[in-house]
Amino acid sequence: MSRINDWFAYNILGMPERAALGAKPIDDLIVWVHYLMLVLFVGWVAYFCYALWRFNAKRSAGANYVGSKSSMPKYIEVAVVLAEAVLLLVIAVPLWGKNVLQFPDPKDATVIQVMAQQFGWNYRYPGLDGTFGTQDMKLIANDNIFGVDPKDPNGKDDIQLYNGNIHVVVNKPVIIYLGSKDVIHSFKVVAMRVTQDAIPGLRIPLSFTPDKIGRYQIECAQLCGGGHSAMAGGFVQVDSPEDFKKWMDSMEAKTAGASSKGGFE
Repeated sequence: MSRINDWFAYNILGMPERAALGAKPIDDLIVWVHYLMLVLFVGWVAYFCYALWRFNAKRSAGANYVGSKSSMPKYIEVAVVLAEAVLLLVIAVPLWGKNVLQFPDPKDATVIQVMAQQFGWNYRYPGLDGTFGTQDMKLIANDNIFGVDPKDPNGKDDIQLYNGNIHVVVNKPVIIYLGSKDVIHSFKVVAMRVTQDAIPGLRIPLSFTPDKIGRYQIECAQLCGGGHSAMAGGFVQVDSPEDFKKWMDSMEAKTAGASSKGGFE
């Protein structure tokens, strides 16, 4: 059945490639919903054609004021409700619960802070000490997107980027703490099958585990203003452990150089 679902997803629905461990169950749910819609569509079209044939003027010259006494419509309605209940309660709700409740341990994950703004994405990694500097929403400003306390030494080596690539490690969980500087945005990576609204004043966690090396586009799934299309300027770059370490080493060296000059270049 898994192969049939995959064939239907890719060849009929045109689903994009998957690049995360938890992506297949989401695709399977989408496929099952489409199976139900397909059955309903075929059933309604068949009934429509039957009604045109059964109740045409030649076959039904006069009106029938009694109507149908069949119990079939009731049984069909109950069957549809039960099918929808199974999709919701047996598949969708447990899948949602697993995604939001079974978060990986931050010690075993790549932890990144993401701050959306009109119209781009800001990324922040902990530096060599592995600890983020203290933050306060009241400190957020144009030159301090993440509201980092400048007095906290733990924040001096933090790595901060704008748009470009979020670098993560293949087969290693990723935890993103998502916020917004201005309006409601929505962080969406189709290949990872993750979408989460970014709400001003909140820091919302989301997680995924990439399982395929490559570069995958980040999109904003909320219409956030006139420059909304520019929110497609970010990417998730899934690296091997070796490539990720090289990138981190280069960014830490750059951050150390910027700190010695009194700020980022």
